[in-house]
Amino acid sequence: MAGWLDGHLVGVVDGIAFGLLLFTIAVGLSLVFGMMDVLNLAHGTLYLAGAYTAYALSDGTLPGLLLALAAGALVGVLGGAVLTLLTQPLARRGHLDQAVLTLGITFIVADLFAAAFGGEVLPTDPPTPLRGTVDLLGHTYPTYRLVFIAVAACLAVLVHLLFERSSLGALVRATVADRDMVRAQGVDIRKVLYGVFALGAALATVGGVLGAPILGPGPGVDESVLVLSLVVVVVGGLGSVRGALAGALLVGQVQTLGVALLPQYAPFLLFGTMLLVLVVRPHGLVPSAVRT
Repeated sequence: MAGWLDGHLVGVVDGIAFGLLLFTIAVGLSLVFGMMDVLNLAHGTLYLAGAYTAYALSDGTLPGLLLALAAGALVGVLGGAVLTLLTQPLARRGHLDQAVLTLGITFIVADLFAAAFGGEVLPTDPPTPLRGTVDLLGHTYPTYRLVFIAVAACLAVLVHLLFERSSLGALVRATVADRDMVRAQGVDIRKVLYGVFALGAALATVGGVLGAPILGPGPGVDESVLVLSLVVVVVGGLGSVRGALAGALLVGQVQTLGVALLPQYAPFLLFGTMLLVLVVRPHGLVPSAVRT
C-alpha cells in the first residue's frame, strides 16, 4: 500500500486540489438548490467570472491576487443578487422555468466574455512567490497547488461552521424547514434568501479567482464546471456542506487518479461513479438533515 501510494502520490494530491476546487464552486450550488429550492444553471458562469477577474487583475504579486479576490467576491455578491431578483418571480413555477432562465443567462454572459477576452483558454499564472515547486516526499509538486489546498480547506471549515454551527446557519435551516414560522417571528425571508444566494455566488467567483491557475478561463469552461458541480451535488447530497465536500473529494480523485489509472474507461468513470453512489445511497453520501 505504501509503495502504491508513493507511486501515485502526485495524482492523489492533484485529486485533493481539484476536489477542493470543485467544493468551493459546488457548495454554493448545493446550498441554493438544496436549501432554497432554486435551480441555478448559471453557476458555472460565476466561476468563469471569477477566473476572468483573476486574469484581468492579477499582476504576479500577492497584493494583485488579494485585489482579484476582493473584486471576485464583489462580482459574486452582485451576481447572486441579480440572479435572486430574476429567479424569485419563477419560484412558484417550478425548476424547469428556473433552469431555462438561468441557462439563457449563461449563454448571454458566455458570449459577452468571448467577445471581451477572445475564444481561447487564457493561462493565468499564480503570484511570483508561489510559483515553482516544492519537495513532497521525494516528488516535486507545484507550490501554488499546495497553498490552494490549504486555503480551500480553511474555506471549507469556515463554510461548515457558518451553516452548521452558527446562529445564522440555524436561521437558514429554520427557514428551509418552516418559512411561515420564521416569518411569524418577524424575520424577512427575502433577506435570508438573498444572503444565501449571494454567499453561494461569492464562493463560486472566489473559487474562480483561486482556481484560475489550475483551471483557466475560456469558452466552455463554465459548462464543464457546471456539469462537475451538479455531479458533486448529486453524489454528496443536496443542501449539505459535508456532503458537498465528500462528493467533491470523490469526484476529484475520479477525475485525476482514476483517469490516470484507467484511461480506457475515462469517459465512463465520472457518471459510473455517480450511478454507483445513487444505487447505494439514493440521497447522496451525506444528505442534508433538513431536506430529508
